Amino acid sequence: MASFERQGEDAYSRMYEATSPSDATARYSDAKEAFHSAIGIAVELEDQESARRLGARLAEIKAVFRSQFS
Repeated sequence: MASFERQGEDAYSRMYEATSPSDATARYSDAKEAFHSAIGIAVELEDQESARRLGARLAEIKAVFRSQFS
């Protein structure tokens, strides 16, 4: 779970380094995929607190992308 969260945060950081809109979109997709994986593991482990925290972070990333990159 932590590994997927780190991957998601790394992809989110790389969104800001993107040199084109398509590159930013690809990094956004990577971040979403990683966070969805982390959330899935949290749900499997019945770790509701982590699932909520990760879901909130994913929602924040989506909002940032939509406001700054689209």
